Amino acid sequence: MKYRKFGKTDLNVSEVGFGAWAIGGPAMAGDIPIGWGDVNDKTSIEALKKALDLGINFYDTADFYGLGHSEELIGKLWGNRDDIIVATKVGHRLDADNKIYLDYSKEYVIQACELSLKRLKRETIDFYQLHAAKLSHLENGECIEAMQLLQQQGKIRHWGLSLNTYDPEPEGNYMMENDFGSDFQLVFNIINQKALPLMKMASRNGMGVIARMPLQFGLLTGKFSKDSKFPKTDHRSFRLNPEVLGQSLNDLESVWPIAKNYEIGLDSFALSFILSHPEVSTVIPGIKTPEQAISNSTDIIKLKTADINQLHDLYGKRFENLLQLMKEKG
Repeated sequence: MKYRKFGKTDLNVSEVGFGAWAIGGPAMAGDIPIGWGDVNDKTSIEALKKALDLGINFYDTADFYGLGHSEELIGKLWGNRDDIIVATKVGHRLDADNKIYLDYSKEYVIQACELSLKRLKRETIDFYQLHAAKLSHLENGECIEAMQLLQQQGKIRHWGLSLNTYDPEPEGNYMMENDFGSDFQLVFNIINQKALPLMKMASRNGMGVIARMPLQFGLLTGKFSKDSKFPKTDHRSFRLNPEVLGQSLNDLESVWPIAKNYEIGLDSFALSFILSHPEVSTVIPGIKTPEQAISNSTDIIKLKTADINQLHDLYGKRFENLLQLMKEKG
């Protein structure tokens, strides 16, 4: 495992991290699935242990993943170990009608941090993220004040923002213009390269970058067909509807010949594309099993510049339109 400096912080993070959304298990917001289907806690614990054995020291979770269960698993296994870097998020909760509510009030952020610390069994959260704060939340200022206060109190070491999947620029630019936080989490993969200019700017400003959704819901593993179905407890059941799935598979036909030149798995190829960009501090594939921990952390290589440029070109020629379809379909 290789390690990279996490922006201007004092953290050195494994270039492959552990995305802990899926191990939170199934959860619902009303009739909307907010998880990845059923998981087994024993298997999840084995996956976390295997990841550590492989040198993964960065674990990204959120208080909304499994409505706290993901944090609980990490806390149960590791607690306050100082060789584990834990990143979690705040701002999503369920309202009285069991619907998703974005709460970035100062009071809520502080209260939620205390609960996360208890679930994680930690004295300090290494990297605390506003989960999906919008520009209006940032301009209001309460969430910024809360994060600064929590940092002053020593309850969090560093903080930043998890940016919007399809339109990361407004919030990202606001944070950099005002010198708020130290790092971003953003979506960056072969299909979704929307954040590439912002990512380069963030790196120039000394900010760390966490790349999420590296396999784009599994599309970049090559394991899906147009007949693939997902259980109702898996959020992909509505995100990867037949239209999105069909167009995705058609557009990806232009990627597979490039990948074949490297004689590595498609998941390794997808991760290698991301990590071939030096602006990225760590990439966080979702990991549910020990086998996924292994497959997502091996055969990571530097892609040829010509192939990187070709994949960049494909974004403008094919994937930009696909991304718009994904945005429209939810």
